[in-house]
Amino acid sequence: MSKLNVTLWNEFRHEKSHKEVQDVYPNGLHYAIGEGLAGDAELSLRYASLDEPEHGLTDEVLNSTDVLVWWGHMAHDEVKDEIVDKVVKRVWAGMGLVVLHSGHFSKPFKRLMGTDCALRWREAEDIERLWCVNPAHPIAQGLPDVITVGKEEMYGEYFGIPEPDELVYISWFTGGEVFRSGCCWHRGMGKVFYFRPGHETYPTYFNPQVRQIIQNGIHWAAPTPVSQFTRYVNKPTPPAVDAK
Repeated sequence: MSKLNVTLWNEFRHEKSHKEVQDVYPNGLHYAIGEGLAGDAELSLRYASLDEPEHGLTDEVLNSTDVLVWWGHMAHDEVKDEIVDKVVKRVWAGMGLVVLHSGHFSKPFKRLMGTDCALRWREAEDIERLWCVNPAHPIAQGLPDVITVGKEEMYGEYFGIPEPDELVYISWFTGGEVFRSGCCWHRGMGKVFYFRPGHETYPTYFNPQVRQIIQNGIHWAAPTPVSQFTRYVNKPTPPAVDAK
C-alpha cells in the first residue's frame, strides 16, 4: 500500500526570534508535530516553511502532497498570493488540509472558508478541555470523551466560520468560554480539518492525545479515490441515447 504524503508547513518565525518559544520548540513546531506522527507507518513526512523559496511549496511539492498541515501566526500577510492560489486549487482537486491553531487567520483557510474567521482570544494561562461532540467520527477514534490539554491560549466564540459540515470537538476554558475546536468541511473534492490547540509558548504538540487527533485528522482529510471525469469547455454535452 502506498503511503500518504504529508507536508508539514510552519511559518517558523517565532522559534527564531522568541526565546520562550525556542525553549519549548527548539527545532520548530513542525518538527514537534512530525515527531508525533513518526510512528505511523502509513505516512511519509516532509517539512516546509515560510522563508524557503516559494515558501517550500513548489509545484513539485504541492502536486505530490496528499495532506498539507498548516501552522502560521505572525506573518500571514507574507504568504504570497500565488502560493495561496495553488494551495486552494489543490484542495479543490482533492488534497487534504489540516489547519492548526492561529492558522485560522491564514490566507488559504480564509479563502476556503469565505469568511473573516475572526474570534475572541486571551492569553492568561487558561486550562483548556476538549469535549468530543461526535464520538463516532473518525477523528475521535481511540480517544477519550474529554481531553485536558492543560494551559493554553483562550479562543472564544463567536468564531466567524461557515457552519462546519461536521463538528467533532468543542473547547471549554477556565474563564467560561467555549469554542468550536475540531471542525470539518468539504471543499470541492478536498477536505479541511481545523483544530484549535497549539499556541507556540505551550508544549501542546507534545501531548499524546493532541498528537493523536492531528494524526486522525490527517487520515480523515486524505484524498478519497474518485473515478476520472472530464470537464468540457465550450463543448456541448453529447445528446442522450434513446434507450428504446
